[in-house]
Order: sequence, then C-alpha cells, then structure tokens
Amino acid sequence: MQNRKIADIELLRGVAVLMVVILHTNQELFTWTTPSLARFFTYFGGTSGVDLFFAISGFVIARDLIPRLEMASNREQALKLSIEFWVRRAWRLLPSAWLWLGLTLLAVAFFNQSEAFGSVRANIEATLAAVLQIADFRRAAAFGHFEYGATAHYWSLSLEEKFYLVFPLLCILLRKRLVILVAAVAVVQLLLPRDGYHLLLVCTRLDALCLGVLLAIWSRQSSYELFVPLFLRNRLMGSAFVCVLLFGLLLLGANTLNIVSMRFSVIALLATALVWAASYDRNFICASFGPLAAPLIWLGARSYAIYLIHLPAYYLTRETWFRLSPENPVFGDANFYPFALTAAVLTLALAELNYRLLEIPLRQRGRTVAAQWLSGGGSRSAEKLPGTGRVAVVKEDPRQELRSE
Repeated sequence: MQNRKIADIELLRGVAVLMVVILHTNQELFTWTTPSLARFFTYFGGTSGVDLFFAISGFVIARDLIPRLEMASNREQALKLSIEFWVRRAWRLLPSAWLWLGLTLLAVAFFNQSEAFGSVRANIEATLAAVLQIADFRRAAAFGHFEYGATAHYWSLSLEEKFYLVFPLLCILLRKRLVILVAAVAVVQLLLPRDGYHLLLVCTRLDALCLGVLLAIWSRQSSYELFVPLFLRNRLMGSAFVCVLLFGLLLLGANTLNIVSMRFSVIALLATALVWAASYDRNFICASFGPLAAPLIWLGARSYAIYLIHLPAYYLTRETWFRLSPENPVFGDANFYPFALTAAVLTLALAELNYRLLEIPLRQRGRTVAAQWLSGGGSRSAEKLPGTGRVAVVKEDPRQELRSE
C-alpha cells in the first residue's frame, strides 16, 4: 500500500526537525554568545535539515500521488483526484499553520515587553505573507534589510505549499514527460551558484524536492530493486553510512565553513541519499540509531507541529524569563539551562497538544471530506478509489460518513 508510513522516513523527519530546532537556538533563544556556543555553531549547520525535509516531501508526495493519477481514466477524473489531494493537504496543514500565526500575533500584542517577538507591523506583514504563501519571497527580501517578524520559518512551508499546488497539475499535463521536467529543474538548480547568498535562489530551492520526486518515480521501476543497499544490514556499516551523511549535512550547512563550492547542491544530494536508503522500508536507518530510533520516530510524527511551534516557544521563553527577572534583564551563560529546559518543555508540550487535538482529528476530517467529494456526495454504490487500493462505501443515508476500507 503506497500511502503506508515508512518508519525510516519518520525517523529522518525527527532528525530533520531536531537539526532545525537546535540551529534556531542560536540568537533566537540564546541571545548571547560564549566561546563554546560560537564553536558549536561554527560546525553545526542545522539549516540542511530543511533540505532533508524537502527531499522527504518530494518522495512521499510523489510516491502516493503519481500512481493515483496514472490510474485515472481521463483528465477529468485526474483533476478530481488532484482536488481530493488538495483538500486533504489543506485540512492537514493550514489549520495548525494559521493557529500559530494567530497565537503569535496575540503574543506580539499582549505578551511582548521584552520585544522578543518583534514589532507589530513586521509580524502583521509576516502573517499576511504566510497566509498568501509568499513567505519564501519575503524571507529573501527581508534578510539583512528589514525585520521579518517571529514567523520567519514559514518560508519553507510556503515553498512546499506551492509545490503541493503545482505538482498534481504537472502530473496531469505532462504524464510520461513529467520525469524530464523534474530532472531538468533538478539539474539546473544543482548547477546554480547559490553559495554567495543569492537569497532568492536559496529561499526558492527546489533541488531536494525534485530529487525526492525522481526517487519516487524510480522506485516504481524494476531497476530500483537492483540497488537495494544490502550492506546497510550490517550494523557497523549502516551506522557509518548514516553518520557520514549526517555529519556531512551538518558541516555543509554551517555558514561559516567553506568546505566545498556549490554546498547547497551537495546538501541536496546527501539528503536524497538518506531518503533513498530509507525508501526501501527495511529499517536500515532505524537499525543504525538503535535505542534512539523510537524517540526520533516520535519526534518525526510531530515534526510539523514542532517546526511551527519552536520559534514562538523560544520567544515565549525569553519573554517569560524577562518578566521573572526584571532586576537583571540582560541574559548570559547562566541562563543557558533554564532557557533550554523551558523552551524544550514548551515546544514538546505544545506540539503534543497540537498533534493530538488538532492534527489527528483534522487530518481524519480532511480524508473524510475529500473522499465524500470524490464519491460525488450522493452516490450509493461502492467505488474503488484509483491508485489507493481502497473501496469507498457510501451509505444510502447522505448524513453517513464515507468510510475507506
């Protein structure tokens, strides 16, 4: 079943969000620096966690969507399946994203004595950019020129949302030629000179997404099984493989190191190599992490909520401790552990609440709404959903929910 979750992929999501969360503690949470912190962030480049997210998204979305669309009997049915996909994505992503945009604006207005959240104007502008899915463009324009606001991390979400919107249409229009376009975009992006901070190119990078899509397309070919990385079954070799790739991602993601030219391109390739190993669903990655696999999978399942929440949680931590210590509002190394513990508890607790109370029920609601729309709303017959292996059974009572089996 193509939409079944892969444990290795979930683990990589956990790794990716952990990389980003740790990276953003620099200046967003810890507003001071010490020799130890400076040394750590010299070699820790968690920004490459975003590229790992992109490679995962490209693979997972294409792996699920392309077979569905290929089984459509005509373009009209393919368009209906695309709308179903958009409905599911909207219910899955937008409520949580908009909730935390709204809560951040409330914090800016009513819980911002330290100005940790930034100015009201910058945050209103940032919120509009996120809602309109142009936060990636605003991020490129703002860097080094003007204040962005407390939701700068929404840039990557805006880039992915545009991918979700356009990709099904490209599948329908290009069909067999889709692979040519995706490969061409990947090659062009991989060859672009982005390392000098051509910010628009950095904030609209598609190479990892495209490589993930190409991996999904290849996974349906017979040649894919010829390249199963069986050497990863060896615990030592598997751990070495994963550690080398992750270490490379961390070093190349560090802005202060000049290791290779075209580093964003190399990052995309390394991220895709990890997703390739995970794509076989043989627990190659999980085995390499041993007892750490379970907590990383847990983080991976909640990675979307953690990504949305971690920056507001950091600013909330700073504001809280500012109010708790008005006699000494200047923070330093003595605040490291209180800040780290407070931010971690806030991020994980709020992410768990968001996951349990919002994401899970609304994800299921989105599936139900999408399936009802796909079935035509009033059909009384059982119909196999193309490419899903599921049968949609619509009850005679129109108030009954459509159920997938």
